[in-house]
Amino acid sequence: MSTTRPFSPGDRGPEPSGASGASGGPESSAEPSVGRQVRRLDFEGQSGVVPLARDFARQALYAWGWLPAATADQRAAAEDVLLVVSELVTNACLHAEGPAELWIACDNKVIRVEVSDRGTGQPAPRTPHRAGRPGGHGMFIVQRLCLDWGVVRTPGVAGKTVWAELGAPA
Repeated sequence: MSTTRPFSPGDRGPEPSGASGASGGPESSAEPSVGRQVRRLDFEGQSGVVPLARDFARQALYAWGWLPAATADQRAAAEDVLLVVSELVTNACLHAEGPAELWIACDNKVIRVEVSDRGTGQPAPRTPHRAGRPGGHGMFIVQRLCLDWGVVRTPGVAGKTVWAELGAPA
C-alpha cells in the first residue's frame, strides 16, 4: 500500500477536472476505447454526505453489473467498495473540512474511488493499530481492503484527493 505515489503503477492519474461533465450533480460517462466507466458526485450544498455517497456508489455498482451479486465473493467485493467509499467520505468530514467531490471509475479489472476535499491533513493508518480502541480505523480498513491507495495534491490548490483501488470480483 502506498501513500507516497501520486497514483498507482500504470495509472494515468486522476481525471482532469471536469472530465466527466459539468459540475452540479451525479453524472456519468464512459470511455469506449478503454471500457472505463466514470461517475462523479459533487457534494457542494449537500447534507448527509456519507449516506449520499454510499447510495451514489451503490447505484454505480448496479449500473456496472457488480450488483446484484450472483456469488458471495461478488457480494463481498461490492460491500468492500461501499465500505471504502464510506470511510473516505467520513474521513473528509471528520478531518478535512468535508468532501468536495466523489469520483468513482470502473473497468473490467479495477474500481477506483477518489474523494477530494479542502483539508491540509495527511491521511494515514493509525500505527500501531489498536483493534480494541474505538475510532481511528478508517484508513486501516482502506489499507486492508484495497489493492493500493494514496494521496494526490495539486500545487497551488487547497486540499487533496485521497484515492483507493479495489479489484473487480472474479
